[in-house]
Amino acid sequence: MGRRKIIEIDREKCNGCGLCTKACAEGALVLDKHNKAVLVKEIFCDGMGACLDVCPVGALKIVEKDSLGYDPRAAFDHVLKTQGVEAAKKVHGASEVRGHVHSPNFGGCPGSMAREIKPLVPGSQNVPVPGSVQSELSQWPIQLHLISPQAPYFKECDLLIAADCTAFTLGSFHQDMLKGKKLVIACPKLDETGGYVEKIAELLKNNTVYSLTVVIMEVPCCSGLFQIVREAVELSGTQLPVKRIVIGLDGVIRN
Repeated sequence: MGRRKIIEIDREKCNGCGLCTKACAEGALVLDKHNKAVLVKEIFCDGMGACLDVCPVGALKIVEKDSLGYDPRAAFDHVLKTQGVEAAKKVHGASEVRGHVHSPNFGGCPGSMAREIKPLVPGSQNVPVPGSVQSELSQWPIQLHLISPQAPYFKECDLLIAADCTAFTLGSFHQDMLKGKKLVIACPKLDETGGYVEKIAELLKNNTVYSLTVVIMEVPCCSGLFQIVREAVELSGTQLPVKRIVIGLDGVIRN
């Protein structure tokens, strides 16, 4: 047992709406016989706070206290048993316990299964089309909601955190931004960003990240991603310098 971030519920404020129980992919929250939200087991709570934004009365908050660590295998089994296969695929860390399920009906979601991508080379089964631009993507998944901070490809890496639109705007994104880096993408405007700071902080704290680059668009809302990353670096205690690159709507690098 050690100190970690975990959900805390103010029972006086809780109005029993149940929205938090639906927002928690790990099934850590339920309503008790008094119609109040309660934590099923501490090991089911990943401390990311996906439930915070949906609570209409502010009855939930993330605190740091002595607690048993989050157990993705236990959370996976819990959700698999109570909600089924499709819900279990969404559990934080599900890709790491995928082999624990022996049901022939569980094929794993391609969007959450962690994998490394080897570059295409002449002579291999998949040969690059002559004249095509080589992809520099070297791992999957890349969306911040889906990545696992414990994925092995983050152990020693240069990390690129990019706003979703940047790859569509900058024609040379793969060569100028992504080459040689591991990628995480997010949108500070359209994503539900609760837990993003903590998740990035966990990635930085538990891995050797040599460099951190944030690529955003010049539109005002996109600066929110840079702020999330700065807060994550501070929370991680790594003091890792953050390189900020801004892409214009015309596809020109502004800095």
